[in-house]
Amino acid sequence: MKRKLLSVAIAAALAFGVPITQAQQGKLSGDVVKIGVLTDMSGLYADYGGPGAVAAARLAVQDFGGRIFGRNIEVVSADHQNKPDVAKNITQQWFDRDGVDMTVENLNSAVALTVQALGREKNKITIVTGAATSRLTNEDCAPATGIHYLMDTIALSNVVGKAIVKDGGDSWFFLTADYAFGHSLEKDTGDVVRAAGGRVAGAVRHPLATGDFSSFLLQAQSSRAKVVGLANAGGDTVNSIKAAAEFGLTKNQNLAALLMLVTDVHALGLNTAQGLYLTEGWYWDLNAETRAWADKYSKVMNGRKPNSNHASVYSATMHYLKAIQAAGTDDTAAVMAKMREMPINDMFAKGGVLRPDGRMVHDMYLFQVKKPSESKGAWDYFNLKGTIKGSDAFLPLAQSRCAAVKK
Repeated sequence: MKRKLLSVAIAAALAFGVPITQAQQGKLSGDVVKIGVLTDMSGLYADYGGPGAVAAARLAVQDFGGRIFGRNIEVVSADHQNKPDVAKNITQQWFDRDGVDMTVENLNSAVALTVQALGREKNKITIVTGAATSRLTNEDCAPATGIHYLMDTIALSNVVGKAIVKDGGDSWFFLTADYAFGHSLEKDTGDVVRAAGGRVAGAVRHPLATGDFSSFLLQAQSSRAKVVGLANAGGDTVNSIKAAAEFGLTKNQNLAALLMLVTDVHALGLNTAQGLYLTEGWYWDLNAETRAWADKYSKVMNGRKPNSNHASVYSATMHYLKAIQAAGTDDTAAVMAKMREMPINDMFAKGGVLRPDGRMVHDMYLFQVKKPSESKGAWDYFNLKGTIKGSDAFLPLAQSRCAAVKK
C-alpha cells in the first residue's frame, strides 16, 4: 500500500511539473544521520582534539545545511579517557543502541585500533584523524569501513626524518610513548634514518601522561646522539620539551618533535619551541582559504586557532555527508564507494584521494617554528620550509601490508 501511494504521489508530482526532491529520493537507515566524535575531552590530548574537534564536526554539519534528505544531522561526542576499553564500550553503545552511523577523530592510536576493529565487525564507518599509527592501513586495516584521514607515522618520519638527517643529524636516540603510536613512530622514523645513512643509538619508552621525564632524558643525554627524537604527542611532547630545556639537554643535542601541532607550540611558547622542525598535514595560515575557515572556527572557540586535527575532522565530516548525498543512501558500502570516487578539494586538502587500503593521501608540509622576533602575533608560529606530495610522504599502495589490498 505504501509503495502504491508513493508511486501515485510521484506520478502526480511529475504531472504537475513538481521536481522530485532530495528528501523524496534519499534513503536512510533511520530518521537521522548521527555522527559520533570520540575524543579526549580533558586529558593529555584535549588541546590536540577535545572540544575543538567537536566544534569542527558541528561546523561541518552547519555548513552542509544541517539536514540531508529532509532529515536532521546530529553530532554526539564522548570522552574515551585514552582508554581502549572505555572507547570500545562507548562505540558499541553508539552503534548498537544510539543509532550512530559514523565515528570520527578516534584520537589515540590504541583507541583508534580498537574502534576501527569494532567498525569492521559492525559494518560501520570509522574515520581516524587524531591517531597516527601506520598499522591502521597496514596490519590492522579495515578497508571496507575504516579510513585514516590526517597523517600517519610513515608520513611523519618521511618528512621530518629525512630533512634532519640531510641537515647533519645522522645519529638518533628516541624518547617514545609506550603504546601503539609511539612504537610505530619510533620504528618508522628509525627506518627512515637508517635508509638515509644515519644510525639509531637507542631508545627509552615512557608511560602515557608522564609526570617526570628526568630519568628518560638522562638516558637520552648519555647516548650522545645528535638528535633526540620525540616519538610522543600532545601533553607528553610539550612536557618533554620543557623538561629537556630545563635539564640542559638542548645545549649539546637537538630535539626532533616528530608529531607537533600548532596548539602544542602555543602551549610551549616561541621562546622554548623556536627552531624546531615539524611535519604537518595543514596549517591555518597557509592561504586565504585556510585563514577564512580558521577565522570561522575561532569565533566558536574563543579566539583559539585550529590545528590540523581540527581541520581534518571538519573535512572528513563534510566528505562523509557529501558521499551520502551523492550515493542517495547512508548504506556503508555505497557511501564508502562514493568517498573513494570523489576527490577531496576543500580548505584542508586539494586533490585528496582515498585509497583501497583506507589511507587518504594528500600533501604534507615541513615547517620550522619561528623565532619570537619573526612572529607577527599570537598563533603566527610557522615558517613553511617545504611541501611534500602525498605520493612521496605516504607509503606507496604497492608496499601496503594490508591483507585486503594484497589479494
